[in-house]
Amino acid sequence: MPAFVRDAGGLELRTPQEVLWIEPWGPDAVRVRAAVDAIDPDLPGVLDAVAPPAPEVEQVLLGDGSARLVNGKLAVEVDPSGKIRFVHAVTGRELLAEKLPHIAYTGPRVFSPRADGGYQLQQYFAAYDDERIFGLGQNPNGRLDQKGVVVDLVQANTTAPIPFLHSSRGYGLLWHNPALGRVELGADTTRWVADSTTQLDYWIIAGDTPADITAGYVDVTGHPPLLPEWASGFWQSKLRYRDQEELLAVAREYARRGLPLSVIVCDFFHWPHMGDWRFEPDEWPDPAAMVAELESLGVKLAVSVWPTVEPSSDNHDALRTDGLLVRDAHGGLLTAHLPSREPGPAYQPMAHYDATHPDARRLLWQELREHYHAHGISLFWLDACEPDVPPHLAARAVYAAGPGAQVANLYPLLHAQGVADGLRSVGEDRLLTLIRSAWAGSQRHGAALWSGDIPTTFASLATQVRAGLNVALSGIPWWNTDIGGFHGGDPDDPAYREVLVRWFQYGTFSPIMRLHGDRAPNQPFSTSMSGNVNEVWSYGEEAYEILVAHLRLRERLRPYLAELSEAAHRTGAPPMRPLFFDFPDDERAWAVEDQFLLGPDVLVAPVTEAGVRSRPVYLPAGTRWRDAETGAGHDGGTTAEAAAPLSRIPVFVREGAAVAEAFTA
Repeated sequence: MPAFVRDAGGLELRTPQEVLWIEPWGPDAVRVRAAVDAIDPDLPGVLDAVAPPAPEVEQVLLGDGSARLVNGKLAVEVDPSGKIRFVHAVTGRELLAEKLPHIAYTGPRVFSPRADGGYQLQQYFAAYDDERIFGLGQNPNGRLDQKGVVVDLVQANTTAPIPFLHSSRGYGLLWHNPALGRVELGADTTRWVADSTTQLDYWIIAGDTPADITAGYVDVTGHPPLLPEWASGFWQSKLRYRDQEELLAVAREYARRGLPLSVIVCDFFHWPHMGDWRFEPDEWPDPAAMVAELESLGVKLAVSVWPTVEPSSDNHDALRTDGLLVRDAHGGLLTAHLPSREPGPAYQPMAHYDATHPDARRLLWQELREHYHAHGISLFWLDACEPDVPPHLAARAVYAAGPGAQVANLYPLLHAQGVADGLRSVGEDRLLTLIRSAWAGSQRHGAALWSGDIPTTFASLATQVRAGLNVALSGIPWWNTDIGGFHGGDPDDPAYREVLVRWFQYGTFSPIMRLHGDRAPNQPFSTSMSGNVNEVWSYGEEAYEILVAHLRLRERLRPYLAELSEAAHRTGAPPMRPLFFDFPDDERAWAVEDQFLLGPDVLVAPVTEAGVRSRPVYLPAGTRWRDAETGAGHDGGTTAEAAAPLSRIPVFVREGAAVAEAFTA
């Protein structure tokens, strides 16, 4: 009979099918690894090589060949075959159990050999009728509870899978594997699949509250830096400001009108060629003077950075010679067709710098430092950093870290790390980068994830509310959308103006408040495009008055957001979160998908349908709430029918909270 080996690091079991390691990994948590032959402790990921302290560990080898490990609140029971059951150490309640998928299988982990030398891995767990599952990053499926959903673990525009979930049963689980794959959250089985890998690796924590689980997760994957003070203000953007004068004219107009503005964004194609990572000199003749003028107005400049490199760019040859471009398993370089300034076809094939190679990350930072940071620019918009290729090409990528099928989800994490490391090297400690993709641990590098190129509809707005809450439960506190959506939206259309107003109101209470979009009439995708107007004065007088009122409200909320930044930095608590995060004992709070809390004291109920002028709002039990507009008090555990005229959305403040003053000006 296979026997467990017990040592200070945990338990090891060797069977004819696998090697299994179970180790304490921080308080109330364990890390589980398994491989067919031998476990490699140095595979890339986000968990550190050395386990964090776990002071309350007890290990017992039982006479029937099974074993038990207790770490604080988490007890792990393992039978002689290696099947694991996780229970709450105090109550004895089952949290999660591995499951044998079929009588023909010998265990809950199935390694199927592949021609590339790896294995397709399937990990099976039991499913529970009463379980709700949250997190798993950003998925535009329109649901908060992900139970019953298949989530593809493939980075894409609008989709940023972060393989960490919160369960209503009191555990969190990180699938610590950057391979392409999926998780199937079925009624009878939960199955995690890695399309190609060499070993299994997951981390699980027991927590009495969602806050406990979040705090334990960021302890092992990284705490977010403090939010820079300027970042909590209003960000102005559109696709795209065509040149230096157009961008400055917008910033000057905000100042002339006396409107708050913290950040203005310089979008893509401000460079000569993809991969130059510098300003095109005819269109942006004096970046230093531009930055200086913006700073005099109290405005930060953000610049777009793409990982794409075309052959005529400054850096292509050096990157290719040193092996720092992503290769294609079918031969040559992995390419995507994008607009180019070069003569010939409008779209030309372009490669991608390899963010998984440390030398490539250093080269990129050297370019950013020389051409942007030297002018006073420290805010980078890391766009299209999946990298932006179709899924079938993502699987063909060959990175320095390994085959794309095995490591592709590391790309956005390491891309953000390279920029963050560069900023740290020049003394920047409150890091923030706007980024379109993320993976587990991206928060430690100051990633502010946004939801990509989304539709400009009420249905899309409703989807964003739920997507953002799941991102919040995936360890990333700083999240935002293109206010108004991205694809289209006519500023002169009254129906769209209503969408924009409601979205702006929602954005006022988002962790990052950023107006962006490619407004109608849209131009062809090209290096010379400049989108239609998208400033707060672009939507008519009625909308303008409402938007300005919300800009000023956002300014009054910034001291409160600073407090939430401190909390996120210390404990990982996301500023925007579901109601159950602060009210886990209120069963009704777990079912509310269309409201959220901004910190512990502000409850927001977005309006996500046309023509709606009132809506029901559930107020969690355990405290009293006051309508931020009228001051009317309500008992928690009740539902109020709240007025929602076009000028505002329903907002309630916890009774006695100091932030109530922000709504009285």
